[in-house]
Amino acid sequence: MRTLRKFLLLVALGYVVSGAAPACAASVEQLVGAVVRIKTFINPDGQTVQTLGREREGSGIVIDEDGLILTIGYLMVEAHAAEVITNEGRTLAATVVGYDHETGFGILRTLQPLKVKPLALGRSSDVQVGDPVLVASGGGVEMVGPARVAAKREFAGSWEYLLDEAIFTAPPHPAWSGAALISRDGKLLGVGSLIVGDAKGDGQATPGNMFVPIERLPPILGDLIADGRVSGAGHPWLGVAADEVRGRLMVGRVTPGGPADKAGIRRGDEIVGVAGDTPRGLADFYRKVRAVGPAGATVPIDVEQEGARRRIDVQSINRLDHLKLKSSL
Repeated sequence: MRTLRKFLLLVALGYVVSGAAPACAASVEQLVGAVVRIKTFINPDGQTVQTLGREREGSGIVIDEDGLILTIGYLMVEAHAAEVITNEGRTLAATVVGYDHETGFGILRTLQPLKVKPLALGRSSDVQVGDPVLVASGGGVEMVGPARVAAKREFAGSWEYLLDEAIFTAPPHPAWSGAALISRDGKLLGVGSLIVGDAKGDGQATPGNMFVPIERLPPILGDLIADGRVSGAGHPWLGVAADEVRGRLMVGRVTPGGPADKAGIRRGDEIVGVAGDTPRGLADFYRKVRAVGPAGATVPIDVEQEGARRRIDVQSINRLDHLKLKSSL
């Protein structure tokens, strides 16, 4: 059964032609050996405990010989301890290395050698819509599934998150958090972040997954390893979760104690402007906020609140300064 599954995965990627597979695809098990399971234990006072929980599980990808593991950041942000479980069942303690809110990437490192061959980084810019890929989560060959690239497009998340281009695949993988998106030549293209209902972005029901492109990692990896965070002030963070509802930008949640909460923005407010300029959707709202200045800038937000239009000046901060991060960060 496992041999048949490996053969079907290779066929799905277009590796098998006239009964021959290239050497780079000869062992799916070796390829996905770098995709491990991770479990994290979160600071009980963490700001993300209410929404993400105190214990989190998902996948991570080994990216160097020294046990450096790349994952999706929401699995490990505010963690005080972590474990890594290999596909052979070995459990190793890991430490938090760094977290970046802008990309969504998180980095861990095992305290002992993993003895696992790292997964080489690819070029997400090379993959095209329609290309076959593999999606692999921790657990070995049984947790690998074929997919195709459904779209490459902008993504805006309600948690003040914006990617100018994300990779969307279909069909969806059941264990997407931190999963590896792997190209035909066996290289890492992206890290799994979400399950979505509209992978193609055309308004049709196409369930799939969203991946953060791997090319966002190299420019920040050195900072994450050295300092636990990217250098510089960062983008302004308000502490507002907003959603597009029938053409209106509505505040669904305000982070308690965050900048927007302190300034007086409330759940149910409609955001109608940034310094008098009307945003055309969630992504444009983020761009207008960032255009005001870096973290620390005062951002004038125009809202409809209790039937009246108000200008509320929000003193922004860097998102990381609001989190209960491990001291090593």
